[in-house]
Amino acid sequence: MQNRRADSGLERAERVDQTVEHSGTESPHGDRQPTRIQAINREIILDAALEVFSVNGFRGSTVDQIAVRAKMSKPNLLYYFRRKQDIYRAVLEHTLDDWLAPLEAMNADGDPIEELRRYITAKLAMSEDNPAASRLFANEVLAGAPVVGDFLATRLKQLVDVKARVIRDWVDRGQLAPVDPYHLIFMIWATTQHYADFDVQIRAIVGRQVDAPGFREQTAQAVLSVVLNGIRPRE
Repeated sequence: MQNRRADSGLERAERVDQTVEHSGTESPHGDRQPTRIQAINREIILDAALEVFSVNGFRGSTVDQIAVRAKMSKPNLLYYFRRKQDIYRAVLEHTLDDWLAPLEAMNADGDPIEELRRYITAKLAMSEDNPAASRLFANEVLAGAPVVGDFLATRLKQLVDVKARVIRDWVDRGQLAPVDPYHLIFMIWATTQHYADFDVQIRAIVGRQVDAPGFREQTAQAVLSVVLNGIRPRE
């Protein structure tokens, strides 16, 4: 979502008169495919909502705040999403879709160390490029996952079960050191998301180093070294 935000000036210029755009078209709540501008506006709303929710939480956020952030009138925003709850769910599902993509891409036929290296690198990049999404998801889980609990128990669990079997097969073939697949995945999540969720704590400890050009590369090298060296096959 961060990349799309960079183009928001052009996108907002194309938004022109919402009333004209809406007339004669199916509501986004209907079955018809949204127009290009409707799709753009929906992304603008989700980007704005992510910023608002990640700062204020669900309870502390309002539709008015999101509309202001999106530079859109409240009635126009409500054309795309009927309730604050609908916006919140859409933001979380969008985030989870992005996060699942690199795990889905893990190839059972690839080299295990390289596949896990790519996954860890992708997860670190997501946390560093879009920390607001990571913090929003963390807050949702800490609250008991009232909105995305069903997603976690179904789609996420199903994917993790599949990839856990892949990792277990690698272990059984001697391509990885013995490790519980689920704990390995949990460890990767915890480590990579820490850099977004606990950014304030990290900054309190290392200060301006966080913004130094080499800090991101140092982070990746440290995480990859610890995790991958711990699961390389023993000689």
